[in-house]
Amino acid sequence: MKRTNLFLVILVLLATSSIIKAQDSIVTPQVQEESKLKISGELLTDDRFLLKGKNDWAWNENRLTLKFDKKITDNSKFYSEIWLRNIGLPNLTTSANLYNKGIVDPYNLEIREAYIQMFSFLTKNLDLKIGRQRIVWGTADKLNPTDNLNPFDLEDILDFGRHRASDAINMNYYFNNDFSLQAVYIPFFQPVNMPIGIFANALNPTMQLPQGMVLKGFSDNLQMPKYNLEESSNAGLKFKGTAKGIDFSLSYIWGRDGLPYSVRNTFTPVDTLGGININSQLSFARTHIIGADMATSIAGIGFWAEAAAFIPEKDVIMTNDLSAFYPMSPVPVTQDSILLDKTKPYIKFIIGGDYNFKDGSYLNFQYLHGFIHERGTENLNDYFFIRYEKKFFNEKLKIAPLGGGFIVTNWDKIKDNYAIVYMPEISYKATDNAEITLSTVIFDGKGDNMFANLKEYNMFMFKLKYSF
Repeated sequence: MKRTNLFLVILVLLATSSIIKAQDSIVTPQVQEESKLKISGELLTDDRFLLKGKNDWAWNENRLTLKFDKKITDNSKFYSEIWLRNIGLPNLTTSANLYNKGIVDPYNLEIREAYIQMFSFLTKNLDLKIGRQRIVWGTADKLNPTDNLNPFDLEDILDFGRHRASDAINMNYYFNNDFSLQAVYIPFFQPVNMPIGIFANALNPTMQLPQGMVLKGFSDNLQMPKYNLEESSNAGLKFKGTAKGIDFSLSYIWGRDGLPYSVRNTFTPVDTLGGININSQLSFARTHIIGADMATSIAGIGFWAEAAAFIPEKDVIMTNDLSAFYPMSPVPVTQDSILLDKTKPYIKFIIGGDYNFKDGSYLNFQYLHGFIHERGTENLNDYFFIRYEKKFFNEKLKIAPLGGGFIVTNWDKIKDNYAIVYMPEISYKATDNAEITLSTVIFDGKGDNMFANLKEYNMFMFKLKYSF
């Protein structure tokens, strides 16, 4: 981000603050106190290093989160959340990089949310929210198959459930205290952002080549939807209710898959020994998503379940173009394969529960079928996540000796197709506002799955979070 842009953002914030102060000066003291601009946030330091070899640094992030909350009138409010970050390690390759402070000391600014909310808009039962906003759907803990309106933020693959916000029009109509209907319109399509650092290749599938071929070079072209009302728009509806102690919802999304599909691969020979270059064309498939979720509590135990059916608008077909191997052929030589069949929806779901014990300990368990990046019935794997923690010394010290997951990618050959993620953690609240967390992440497994592929990246993590 250019410094001129950062300067403009600061000017806008200062100008907004001045306007708000001017408005506050013309209202009564009681109203002024109620409508006072509230500023809160946190400072997070997150550092990680690998446990093998010479303990290379794997992650460095210093994040300042600023939240602005302003009640403008009795029927409207403003909210914004901004991240100011120093993230990553300097990637210096030439002396010219030393003249670029953005490379020597990498940083960025991100507007996570910024919207106006109006209550009782047109009618007392309708609330309207316009602007950049995070629209959270689902009842499960962080991993929500129905939460697909906002794009996934996969920058940190270990931060499960993180999304970016979207520019949207969001309306909620309340029939009564128990039932409501939500309608969301998002005019601009946003793809996911992929993992960075050592996690950069975590979601890349293993490329299967015909026998005798050796990959020498790879390139791709990303085909983004055109920015018009038809191609870039996403929309969603959600009916939400409560009955007999059960919270539930039914939802529908007309959207696009945020992860691209390879729809055409062009193979080009580069030598006589089987060496080839591949150019891949990637596109984003239009998808219908029908979802349902529920949550309840029985005898103090929390239960939740959530499922989403993904229905491609049309078949997703991958074409392999081998014409370069047959220059004398009068027609292109291609091979087609169906990645997704529109007549065969695939379903992701999760069920789980949690319980707080009288001794201050807490247990959480979830079973997930189908992770974020998995598409198609045959490609959905099974994930079992568990976390047990216990608090001591008036909840100042928290120890989680058991945390992580077990993944199975092929039940028929489980010994060669599994992964284990072990994440023990200890945290200490030095003050009411400051918390220090130490943890490790251990990966292990066999086969071609995301977490098994990370077993060379076992790491130690240190986090310091100060809230204000």
